[in-house]
Amino acid sequence: MKVPSAAISRLVTYLRILEELEAKGVHRTSSEQLAEEAQVTAFQVRKDLSYFGSYGTRGVGYTVPVLKRELRHILGLNRKWGLCIVGMGRLGSALADYPGFGESFELRGFFDVDPEKIGRRVRNGVVEPMDLLPQRVPGRIEIALLTVPREAAQEAADRLVAAGIKGILNFAPTVLEVPKEVAVENVDFLAGLARLSFAILNPKWREEMMG
Repeated sequence: MKVPSAAISRLVTYLRILEELEAKGVHRTSSEQLAEEAQVTAFQVRKDLSYFGSYGTRGVGYTVPVLKRELRHILGLNRKWGLCIVGMGRLGSALADYPGFGESFELRGFFDVDPEKIGRRVRNGVVEPMDLLPQRVPGRIEIALLTVPREAAQEAADRLVAAGIKGILNFAPTVLEVPKEVAVENVDFLAGLARLSFAILNPKWREEMMG
């Protein structure tokens, strides 16, 4: 059964809500409460969860710690993922300083081809040359944050794939060609702004777009 990507995004939202509820000492919740906080319908909450199993009891709802644990398992957040940043310009440097990676993601490498950037200290390491990827990735880094210019993105992706990377969060405004066993998630700021401008101008479509 194919799970829509939008459903995965909503699971992340539900998890954040559950973490907030747990921090407040709330032990039980309902699809209605999750729906209200996530700005979707209760039916949508139940449908999203049903892709992966049955987690609630009719008339009782969900046990917050249990559902939180299950969602973390589904999303692969019950383990530590090694990250690297490729492209240490303004965006890459800003991401290196970002404090919110949480307990499931750990920055373990910073790479660039610019001699002026190589050797610079960042966060808990130093910027290294791309030639060291084959030594640094295996057994240590699974996911790369790709923040290079568009014209350099495919070559950088090829080198990441060759080094054994499993997933790429792509900030470059281009479509990457990678083997099917390598997962790619594109972060496109302009596309997001275009969707927002469309939603503002077409409010009757907004609920469908945001759902």
